[in-house]
Amino acid sequence: MALVVWVFAGGGESEVRGLMPYLEGQYGAHSFIRKSPVRQKPGPRPQRGNNPHRVQRSDLGYGRTGKSLAEQVGVILTRSLKGRDICDLILIIDDLDCHDPGSRRKLFKNAINGVEAAARIQRYVGFASPEVESWIVADWGNTIAKDADFKGSHQEMRHWLSTNESVLFDRPEEFSSLDTEKNSCREKLSDAIVESTIRCAARARYSKGTHTPRFLKQISPEVVSGKCPFFRELHNHLSRLE
Repeated sequence: MALVVWVFAGGGESEVRGLMPYLEGQYGAHSFIRKSPVRQKPGPRPQRGNNPHRVQRSDLGYGRTGKSLAEQVGVILTRSLKGRDICDLILIIDDLDCHDPGSRRKLFKNAINGVEAAARIQRYVGFASPEVESWIVADWGNTIAKDADFKGSHQEMRHWLSTNESVLFDRPEEFSSLDTEKNSCREKLSDAIVESTIRCAARARYSKGTHTPRFLKQISPEVVSGKCPFFRELHNHLSRLE
C-alpha cells in the first residue's frame, strides 16, 4: 500500500534538492512530501498577531539541525495537522554532526510526541553521519569518479583525503569527532572534499549547491549500505514500508 510520507530534513536547499529525488526514485511506491526546509517565496510580510498557531517565516528557514530542527518539526506538524492534512509516516533525516544518536533520536521523538494530533502517526528518525557527503564518499565510484568535473583527478583526491584528512572510504560515517565548544564536528567532511578539489587541481571546485544534489541522485543504496550503518538502517526501514 502506498504511504504518504512527510519529510523533515536538516540542512539547506542543496541537500534537500538531492534528497527528495533520491527518496522518490528508490522508494517510489510511496508519496514523499517535503515539509522542511520550506522554500521561501517572495511576498508581503505577514501581519503580526496573537495567533499562537501562526507560522512565521523565521520558523521555516534553511539551516535547521538538531534542537532547532526539532522545534521546527513541532511548529510545522501543529500547523499541518490543524489544517487537517494527513500522512502515514513522519520521516526526519538530519545530519548527526558527531552527536550521540540516541540523544538526537530522543530529541526528535519528543518533538513529535509534543503534538497531540500526531499521536497515532508512524514516525522514523534517520541520520546522515556526519553529513550526507559520507554517502557520496561511500559510493565514490558511482559519483565523483565518474563525474566530468573530477574524473581526471579523483584518484589523487581520494589519496589526499585518506592521508591528509583521515577519511576512511570503507567507513566514512566515522569521520571526525565532536567539538564540544562548537557543538559540531571538529572538521566537516564536505569542507575536506572541497579542499581536495583545490589541492588536486580538479576541473571544478566541489560545491554543496551543485555537486551534492547531483551525486545524491546517483548513489547506489546497496553500495552505501555496505559502508554506512546509519544509512543502512534508514534504507532498510524505508524498503520495508507497507
